[in-house]
Amino acid sequence: MEKRFPLPPFTEETAKEKVQLAEDAWNSQNPEKVSKAYTIDTEWRNRSEFINGREEVVAFLTKKWKQEHNYKLKKDLWAFSDNRIAVRFEYEFQNENGQWFRAYGNENWEFNENGLMKKRYASINDAPINIADKKL
Repeated sequence: MEKRFPLPPFTEETAKEKVQLAEDAWNSQNPEKVSKAYTIDTEWRNRSEFINGREEVVAFLTKKWKQEHNYKLKKDLWAFSDNRIAVRFEYEFQNENGQWFRAYGNENWEFNENGLMKKRYASINDAPINIADKKL
């Protein structure tokens, strides 16, 4: 059985560790690596897109990082209980025209007993920024 530590039920310490591991993986911009943190049949809502399963996760992230250049993400633990974690996040990227953006959002995560994320619901808003306003 595939396991992804730390496992639920989460403590504050293990929830923070899980959030940091997710941040590190996403900042690698490696869709295959990121997908391994999710169940084979994971369910996502990302903005208005619905993604089901690891294969769709890889396709989604591959497309995302082809469009979002110089991507840098920061996640913060918002809340946790048992097998669920909520995070706040922000990330910055440049589009193909060189315009910088900062995206803000919240994610709700649900994990199985092996520490793999089976549900991810993300609400995200983008705001154009000037290069002088970059924080990350």
